[in-house]
Amino acid sequence: MNVWWRTVLTILRAKAMLRRNGPIEPTSVGRVRLRTLPTDIDLLGHMNNGRYASLFDLGRFDLLIRTGVWDLVNKQGWYAVVASETISFRKSLGLWQRFTIESRLHGHDDKAVYMVHRAVVDGEIYAEMLVRARFLKRGGGLVPMEELFEALHRPDDLPPLEPWVQAWAASSALPSTKKPAPSIWR
Repeated sequence: MNVWWRTVLTILRAKAMLRRNGPIEPTSVGRVRLRTLPTDIDLLGHMNNGRYASLFDLGRFDLLIRTGVWDLVNKQGWYAVVASETISFRKSLGLWQRFTIESRLHGHDDKAVYMVHRAVVDGEIYAEMLVRARFLKRGGGLVPMEELFEALHRPDDLPPLEPWVQAWAASSALPSTKKPAPSIWR
């Protein structure tokens, strides 16, 4: 439940910053400061690995709101869903430890936008997650990247994806929802 309160507070803070300062560039690094709470901790006394993804959502909300993308997407009747993600851990976050979630748009391919989220303490990366997200239309279907960039009134100025990111996206993809995906263990 505490992630709900953190989400509400993050959204309110990001909207206030957008009103006060105007939109930030899509290539900006968003930062959300947090502290590891007792509800984030696992039996080993450090942040539960599953909690990182939930808290990195806060960084995504913050960045999308402060760039103005959030309002535009809602106005168009679009929404974003995570298609895949991968996370790497370096160090553990302990109880009550302060850390910053840093979030940045990383690039895109023909179907998805990529973001990187980091848990950072005193400038040092503790964990990093790469997220592949798609924008969908509420009426059904995928939002083409050209349509997304046209609606943003911005040129596509995100850097090209590195080959390893393209390979990861291809190798981690599941079949389309229109194709069968039986659970068969070999």
